[in-house]
Amino acid sequence: MSITLSPRTTTASATVGRNEMTFETGRLAKQADGAVVVRSGETMVLATAQGRLEAREGADFFPLTVDVEERMYAAGKIPGGFFKREGRPTEKAILTARMIDRPIRPLWPKGFTNEVQVICTILSADLVTAHDILCLNGASAALMLSPLPFMGPVGAVRIALIEGELVINPALQEVEEDSRLDLVVVGTNEGLTMVEAGADEVPEETLLEALELAHREIKKLCEAQEDLRRQAGKPKWLDSEQTNELNERYGGQIRDRIGEVGLRE
Repeated sequence: MSITLSPRTTTASATVGRNEMTFETGRLAKQADGAVVVRSGETMVLATAQGRLEAREGADFFPLTVDVEERMYAAGKIPGGFFKREGRPTEKAILTARMIDRPIRPLWPKGFTNEVQVICTILSADLVTAHDILCLNGASAALMLSPLPFMGPVGAVRIALIEGELVINPALQEVEEDSRLDLVVVGTNEGLTMVEAGADEVPEETLLEALELAHREIKKLCEAQEDLRRQAGKPKWLDSEQTNELNERYGGQIRDRIGEVGLRE
């Protein structure tokens, strides 16, 4: 007799442009505070978020670390050389990590100095869908699922200008060969938080139209992440400053009362 236990997975998806982006949690990296696999086409990214419950002593900054782990096996290749090992991060991986850091770093409580790590690992790359957009959305989704006090979500899309038409999340080849605009936009439901672009004499009106189009699609991604959080999210940590204040104000009274009557179910 054989018994097969299938992991309990939760999924949410959003149709962005011509493609569907799917968020799945519950299958991989279940010991992380938050973990999600983001998929679009045949490109898949595992994003994990992990935080320390205690604040770093003496820290006057937010110790957030973002890493993007590109793997040659994702494209079906084996590293060259005698040892067949992965090398140091590529320039693209470093820039993608910085691009993830910028929009999520401001969305934390004031004075929060707990260590937080966000790691995005490329599991599969079809060489058609750009993984940087998946990393951005995956990082936000992983933080939303975690107990960390992240005040997201954020969504990210890429906009290209091909033959006079704005295209959402175009194929890599289209961006490299046919597009006059490579625009990455990140934002929340309320507004845009980061813009990164390269363009070839694109009119200002077209750029503004692209930003408005991007925000409409970003709202879909934010809603998908909220849906995933409602289904599988963990309870958020309490604000330590607020908890300490309540303990100082009411802790003694509560302890005295418990001592008098004991604990009851």
